[in-house]
Amino acid sequence: MEFKVKTEKNDNIAPNVAVNAVLQPSQELPTETPIVAGYNWENGTDYNKILESYTQSGFQATNFGKAVVEINNMLKCRSVPLTEETSDPYEEDVCIKKKTNCTLFLGYTSNMISSGLRDTIRFLVKNKLVDCIVTTAGGVEEDLIKCLAPTYIGDFNLSGKVLRTRGINRIGNLLVPNDNYCQFEEWVTPLLNEMLDEQIRDGIVWSPSRLIQRLGERIQDESSVCYWAARNNIPIFSPALTDGSLGDMMYFHSYKRPGLVIDILSDLRRLNTMAVKANNTGMIILGGGVIKHHICNANLMRNGADYSVYINTASEFDGSDAGARPDEAVSWGKIRPNANPVKLYSDATLVFPLIVAQTFAKYYFSNKKNV
Repeated sequence: MEFKVKTEKNDNIAPNVAVNAVLQPSQELPTETPIVAGYNWENGTDYNKILESYTQSGFQATNFGKAVVEINNMLKCRSVPLTEETSDPYEEDVCIKKKTNCTLFLGYTSNMISSGLRDTIRFLVKNKLVDCIVTTAGGVEEDLIKCLAPTYIGDFNLSGKVLRTRGINRIGNLLVPNDNYCQFEEWVTPLLNEMLDEQIRDGIVWSPSRLIQRLGERIQDESSVCYWAARNNIPIFSPALTDGSLGDMMYFHSYKRPGLVIDILSDLRRLNTMAVKANNTGMIILGGGVIKHHICNANLMRNGADYSVYINTASEFDGSDAGARPDEAVSWGKIRPNANPVKLYSDATLVFPLIVAQTFAKYYFSNKKNV
């Protein structure tokens, strides 16, 4: 039956297309389709229940909930014991050698370490909850510099011109005095001399991950991510290690004592081999750029990651890798077609500590109680 609708001005019949658009009968949704619902505040303030309610809240809150599910699936897979068949007894590199059933790759940009998120990342590394890190030069040096001098809270609106006259550097709304970098140079230069001596004397070939491991061994500060990574044999890869203060220090050093060689190809082999040998892999990537692609490309070597969570604020309209949704990585073979990857559009400093609270922290403290 066709509906006939009269307009106010005349008796012309409205187009059936318009009528059908308004009066199109609804089809029933599957019975398992979640219903939108927020947290019931009549129950008081229960932060665990508040975070659990995100899944049915919609928008990025729902993506938050999906990220929690995906990471908990990584941890469930990780908890499956290695057997004689699934272990890797002949691997000599202790960093590459499989430690769990699901190898977790954590990537983050330097601003994550500049912020208080450093403490959350340190928790993961200290307690061996991740197996591999990929970060930028700043993700290494900012960690080490904080062991020597503090970073301060400032304001996004502070004048760069004024700050420059005062010898203060701004990272968003964070402030880092020039003196911090001077202290870093005084600390790192003798170590660069030491590494050059070992290269000349013993023929040691340094790579970014091995250089970072040496710095982590020597910092002797338990607040440091690099310290715990070195102690727990968790490699930190930084394919653009020269793009930061560390690069500046190596540049100056190359004039004082030329000859130090940093081999990035050996690190590429090391990172890719970790992915290839893994039984299963999970990717957790905070931010974009080189750290995101480096982890994804390593997982391409094994036909894609099994689990993936991206957290960043970038959009895909410009074709950037940072903004690319996980489905783009599926097209390249960097994430497996049968995976359930999640992208959460958010500032990681807002959401990652909450995600860790609902995943890694629960997993760690639950296992600790059962020991």
